[in-house]
Amino acid sequence: MKYTQLGRTGLKVSRLVLGTMNFGPQTDEADSHAIMDAALDAGINYFDTANVYGWGENKGRTEEIVGSWFAKGGERRDKVVLATKVYGNMAADGDAWPNHDKLSALNIRRAVEASLKRLGTDYIDVYQFHHIDRDTPFEEIWQAIDVLVQQGKILYAGSSNFPGYKIAQANEIAARRGGTIGLVSEQCLYNLAERRAEMEVIPAAQEYGLGVIPWSPLHGGLLGGVIKKEVQGGRRASGRAADTLADPAGRAQIQSYEDLLDKHGIEPGEAALAWLLTRPGVTGPIVGPRTAQQLDSALRAVELELSEEVLTGLDEIFPGPGPSPEAFAW
Repeated sequence: MKYTQLGRTGLKVSRLVLGTMNFGPQTDEADSHAIMDAALDAGINYFDTANVYGWGENKGRTEEIVGSWFAKGGERRDKVVLATKVYGNMAADGDAWPNHDKLSALNIRRAVEASLKRLGTDYIDVYQFHHIDRDTPFEEIWQAIDVLVQQGKILYAGSSNFPGYKIAQANEIAARRGGTIGLVSEQCLYNLAERRAEMEVIPAAQEYGLGVIPWSPLHGGLLGGVIKKEVQGGRRASGRAADTLADPAGRAQIQSYEDLLDKHGIEPGEAALAWLLTRPGVTGPIVGPRTAQQLDSALRAVELELSEEVLTGLDEIFPGPGPSPEAFAW
């Protein structure tokens, strides 16, 4: 496994991040534990979760599965950089009591305590805001975070799904307060097929020293060889991938992508991850394996070196927006 610093911090993390969103809803506890063991054995030390994972009536279940894995001992907790998230409505029926969601100081305090209990740990390494809160000022948010850092319950704060201007605003207010390190990471939707983050989010993250953690690196399976699997009678596309393939132009684009990689003998999913690892500012993509085999494929991507010919071909198939601010004007 290869490692890098998380943004401007001294924290050293693996170039792949283990996403746990499938643990509970799609992968049972025993298999989830096996995947986490395999990830740790392979050197992945950055595990990502969220308080809402498990979804519906089972919100919080994923954190519980991670916590029961920590409870097995063997230095599991000590070896893991643990990241979780706050913001979501934790009510099973979606009807939250006032102050039981978003980023008020009250909910941050309540949510941290609940996550710590489910995770079976006394601290969280990276506590992330799952979404912007338009109603809560950053002065209040940072005051709550400062208290938690002083109490030793969290070490760093990160963001997820933030626009560039909110990253800037959050860290400028943190700097004015003094004594607050501010955001150290941003999780954003970023992959070959979805490159809008290059316009403002990634430049803002680089300017303020945040590590970029792309989620959905295969764009809902679209970049994982979906057409080839369809032809071979494998799992059919759904969601975002199915919508793209239903459009003739979108299907032709994905076919060109798979043809390019087939020509070079490269698996599509591994190429999509390897491409992200070449991108400026990217710490490491989140991989969310449902099975041990999917984890093995992701691990191969870390060692995959894409040639200039392949990188040029990928840019031709999936052109990015171009540099900012020129992409907005010319």
